[in-house]
Amino acid sequence: MKISNIRAVAKKAAESLKRKLCSVRGGLTVFLIIATIFAIAATWYKITVWGFSFRPSERSDVWTIDAHISFIPSGDPIEVSMATPSSSGAYRILSEDAIAKGYDVKKDEKNHRLFLTSKGRKSKQDLYYRIMLYDNEDTTGKVWADKPEKTQKITYDSEQQKEMVNALWALTEGKEGTKAERIIRLLNEESLAPEVDTFLPVKKTSKIMADKIIWLLATKNIPARIIRGVKLDEHKHATTADIMLEVYEGSKWQVYNIMSGDRGLPKNFVVFQRGGVSLLDVAGGYSSEIKFSVVKSVISSFKMAGRRAKYENSSLFNYTIYDLPSLEQNILKWLMIFPLGILLVVILRNVIGISTMGTFTPMLVAMSLVRTGFVSGFICFTAIVGLGLLIRTLLTRLNLLLVPRISAVVIFVIIIMQFLTVFGYRADWKVIASAAFFPIIITAWIIERACITWEEDGARNAIKQIINTLIVAVFTYVVISSPYIRHIMFAFNEWNFVILAIVMLLGTYTGYRLTELKRFAPLAKDE
Repeated sequence: MKISNIRAVAKKAAESLKRKLCSVRGGLTVFLIIATIFAIAATWYKITVWGFSFRPSERSDVWTIDAHISFIPSGDPIEVSMATPSSSGAYRILSEDAIAKGYDVKKDEKNHRLFLTSKGRKSKQDLYYRIMLYDNEDTTGKVWADKPEKTQKITYDSEQQKEMVNALWALTEGKEGTKAERIIRLLNEESLAPEVDTFLPVKKTSKIMADKIIWLLATKNIPARIIRGVKLDEHKHATTADIMLEVYEGSKWQVYNIMSGDRGLPKNFVVFQRGGVSLLDVAGGYSSEIKFSVVKSVISSFKMAGRRAKYENSSLFNYTIYDLPSLEQNILKWLMIFPLGILLVVILRNVIGISTMGTFTPMLVAMSLVRTGFVSGFICFTAIVGLGLLIRTLLTRLNLLLVPRISAVVIFVIIIMQFLTVFGYRADWKVIASAAFFPIIITAWIIERACITWEEDGARNAIKQIINTLIVAVFTYVVISSPYIRHIMFAFNEWNFVILAIVMLLGTYTGYRLTELKRFAPLAKDE
């Protein structure tokens, strides 16, 4: 065949291969785009719905509110009714329970009230209600937006009372803020005006102040009501419920601090009761009292993910690896990091052009370094491979067959590991004691491959491949040893599809490797 014909056939084959590669690359590019969109969507869903985080040490605060109800029974049948919080955009309920021995417990989910009933009793009663909340947010400005009923027209007891009210409102004129803000600040001034001093009683409690403000606002046809709740403060122990004022101004409710006039709910404020419905009613008893205590605990966000999924009625969580027992999850944590290490090996070999002893040998060595520790593992690996090469060189003179020779190397490696482990234990030297964690077969195979390369290509190439293997192993170790990367690859394992697409795209790369560019640089220079 003529040279021109050979060139034509080669050119035609090259063009055919190029068209085929372009078609494959196009399909893989589409796969990469789809995988990336899926990974972004899945990551967003896990963060917003399940509460996942990119930080491995992320924790969720869980607040426990204990309500202690005490009263003296009168001997009649007992019925205790208590207002309870409801899940909202500010927080979610993890669990709630009542501890009341001998009582029938019922929960009215619609009206958010707890009912405890029992026959007549004689001694003092102590009942407990516990609720656990999580994912609490800043509740400032978040209020219940139901439309209020029309306020009843105020009737004054006397003309003097009417004049006093007009005088109080006259004192607020010209001041900044809403009518509610102005009247609250007026009643809480340090130096009270004579009109205010006359209007307020000698003993001023939060409840009395709230009632007075509500009555004054009603004279201006402004609806207002009391709200009772508990501020999530872990230093709160056996205290009464906090009282605030809710005023309907414009087209929405506004919450005010009764003492300062500041607008908005305080941060981490849990509302138990609103309006005319009482916080606690006790029938069949007297001298009733309710005290609140707050405790904060910290739970891993991973452990809370199942609760959040259940709260959102998401059954998908039950079919994920995160619902598996801890043992299986710990194993999968290591498997999920493998694709990223493999991608790194592919880039170092196919793009940069670093040759190693085996394709994924550096990956296995890096995994061993993670288990043993970098310094101790590196020293042990170097010692084992060095002694193994020396023994393999001695075995070459015996002219053994391949399988017996490799088997002998494996046995020698085991003996070396045994010696180093025992010596390290007796000398209390943890560096040598790490020898037992290296994969025996892989280590023996590295020794065998190094000796064969030594015999066929010379000592320089053999040493070069061993060094390259260690370099790639070190790069891989840096990636897989990071707790942040391990956490991200386990929590957001959908990105492994993206890694798969990238690896497959790299498989269509037919250009020069970086080391080849350096290798052929003199030819380009001569040309």
